Amino acid sequence: MGENEAQEEQGKVHESKEGKSEKPSIASRGVPSSESLYFPPHNSEELRSFQDKDENITRNLWNREEVANFVFSKKYQAKYYEITSAFLKLLSEKLSLSGEDLSAFINANGISKATFYNRVLPRLRRVGMIKIERDTIVAMESKRKFRPMRISLSKTFGNYLMKIGDSWLGVVDDARSRKKE
Repeated sequence: MGENEAQEEQGKVHESKEGKSEKPSIASRGVPSSESLYFPPHNSEELRSFQDKDENITRNLWNREEVANFVFSKKYQAKYYEITSAFLKLLSEKLSLSGEDLSAFINANGISKATFYNRVLPRLRRVGMIKIERDTIVAMESKRKFRPMRISLSKTFGNYLMKIGDSWLGVVDDARSRKKE
């Protein structure tokens, strides 16, 4: 098929089952960066070994910064990675942070509020590394409501990835056991 024929084919109007005409949709451009994780090759210099030559998991654990690299790549998103590393260090030490603590952290580290509140915090929450809770408080004297923020570490990120990993190990083990039979 020539180039012109391919363009005509793409531009054709398709008919649905009901007889209505529909324009073809544009192909997906991939996963948005805000909704993706960074997975360097398993044998990359970026990663410390996590399995032996027989594919058995090793007992060494990755530290906080190594795990943060999967969410904000040190290689491609260096500034977000630095902010995340410092934030997770503080959160690991205090276990829970209030709005005042966040403000002090942002000011002490010279971080842009927009970067922190619009990029770093939402991604950490979305992947399940942190939990954000709000308390509704009504001031007695003015009857004004306010909702202070409380941030803490969350196990959801680890549970999510363990479920994916365990499921894949089950698929591989099942396939290998069927082949032996």
